Amino acid sequence: MKPSRDIAALLELMAALRTPRSGCPWDLEQTFATIAPYTIEEAYEVADAITRGNLDDLRDELGDLLLQVVFHARMAQELGAFEFGDVVLAITTKLLRRHPHVFGDARALPVEAVNALWDRIKAQEKAERATDGPADVDARSGALGGVAAGLPALVRAVKLQAKASNVGFDWNDPRAVLAKIREEADEIEAAISAGERDRVAGEVGDLMFAVVNLARHLAVDPETALRSTNVKFERRFASIERALSGRGRSPRDATLAEMDALWDAAKAQEKTARGGD
Repeated sequence: MKPSRDIAALLELMAALRTPRSGCPWDLEQTFATIAPYTIEEAYEVADAITRGNLDDLRDELGDLLLQVVFHARMAQELGAFEFGDVVLAITTKLLRRHPHVFGDARALPVEAVNALWDRIKAQEKAERATDGPADVDARSGALGGVAAGLPALVRAVKLQAKASNVGFDWNDPRAVLAKIREEADEIEAAISAGERDRVAGEVGDLMFAVVNLARHLAVDPETALRSTNVKFERRFASIERALSGRGRSPRDATLAEMDALWDAAKAQEKTARGGD
C-alpha cells in the first residue's frame, strides 16, 4: 500500500488496521469512547495551527482530524450502523438543505436574512428529529435544548447564551454585561473576605460566564481570544527567560518586580514592532 491523494486509499488503510489478526492490535482495541478524546484533541491541534498561521502544520493536522472521522466511520460500519459514504451523504444533504440561498430558490439574500434562514432551517430539523428520531435524541425540548454537554465549556457557554438571547433573555448593551462582570468580581472578593472557600469556585464560574457573554456581545470568539492570549503570554514569558538567562539567572532567581519590569519591556517592544498590543 502506498500513500495516496484518494480518500478510498485512506478508507482501505483504515480497514486494514481494523482487520482482526492481521491489523494493528492498538487500533483493534479502540471504541468510539476511547477514540473520542483523540478526536477532540485533533480538532484543537487544527485550531492551534491556524492560530500560529502555519499552513504546513494545518495540512497535517487536518489529515489527523480526517483520520478521526474515518476511524469512527469504520467502527460504525463494523457494527452495521453506517459507513463513511453515509457520513458524506449526511453532510452534503445538510449543506444543500441549509443553503437555499445558494442552491435553491432563496437567492441574493443579505447576510442577516441568511442567518435568520439558517436558524429557521435548524429549528425545523430539530423539530423533525424530536418527532421522527430515536428516543435518545436530545430529550430536552426547552429553549436551551440541543447544546451538547460534552462541548468545551467556553463554546457551550456561548451557545447557551445565544439560545437564551433568541427568546429575549439577554442584555441589549455590552456595557450592561461589563457591569455584571464588575458585580461578579465584587462577589468573588466578598467570598474571599468571608473565608467562604466553597463559594469562591461558583463565583469564579459566574465571572467567567459573564466574560464569555461580553465576548459574545462584542462578536469575539472567546476560545480564539483566549488561545491568542495564551500564545502572547508564552511569548512574553519566554522573553523574560531570555533576558534573565543573559544575566546568568533564571526566573527562580529573580524577584517578581524584576520579572514585571521585563514583562513590561517585552510588551513595549511588541507594541513598537507591531504598532499595537
